[in-house]
Amino acid sequence: MSFPALHIEIVGTQEPDVVLLHGWGVNNAVFSPLKNALHQYRVHYVDLPGFGLSPNIDGDMTQWVQALAQQLPKNAIWIGWSLGGLLATKVAIDFPDSVSALVTLASSPCFMTRDANDALPAWPGILPAVLGQFSTQLNRDLPRTVERFLAIQAMGSDNAKADISQIKQLVLSKPMPSRQALAQGLTMLEEVDLREQLCQLQQPWLRMWGKLDGLVPRRIIKQMPQANNITDVIVNKASHAPFISHTDEFLHNLLPWLTKYQQ
Repeated sequence: MSFPALHIEIVGTQEPDVVLLHGWGVNNAVFSPLKNALHQYRVHYVDLPGFGLSPNIDGDMTQWVQALAQQLPKNAIWIGWSLGGLLATKVAIDFPDSVSALVTLASSPCFMTRDANDALPAWPGILPAVLGQFSTQLNRDLPRTVERFLAIQAMGSDNAKADISQIKQLVLSKPMPSRQALAQGLTMLEEVDLREQLCQLQQPWLRMWGKLDGLVPRRIIKQMPQANNITDVIVNKASHAPFISHTDEFLHNLLPWLTKYQQ
């Protein structure tokens, strides 16, 4: 199956390839603070379907993941923030030859809070009412909905106002995301649950968390798989966007790990 070509900005020429996937409501410009630090790699800054300069792709996570795997190089290091981390995780599970190593930033295999069932324990996450509000507001005031979500990204950090200003400036330099893409992304955040598939991940996996994150509570770490290929890092004063609010500390942890696992 073929898909419309996504907008992918490639910076640098030296392998290994690094893929960066942004979160809901934004676009690849949100990673601008990292460009200088990643100059020694060939970095693929992706606009997810319907975000930034990328066209919509119909369907659900399955179609998005297939499109990403088709249009990005094999054997790359994938870095995904928030919703982007969920997508990168699914690519690593379904297309393991695409992902040589995985980094998830403030991301969860299941964003919505879940009650316990016969197979899995209760899971902390976003309350259904919170995502429900975003869904309702999408049809009323798209710019305000996205702005509100961006404000939550930096909530709790030392530099919340500056973080919000920086994120907004970067994101608004590109077109607003389409309503279709925003709705698709919210559905993924509401419905996707990869917890039972995480045991399939064999790649080196760096998981970075913000201690003050209001969307992905750090207590989920205790319920996540633990193995020799997995490293957890908590950025103590960060919220949901540690690569923006605490860039130096974030890079201090990320860059040595990338050097260790690049092929």
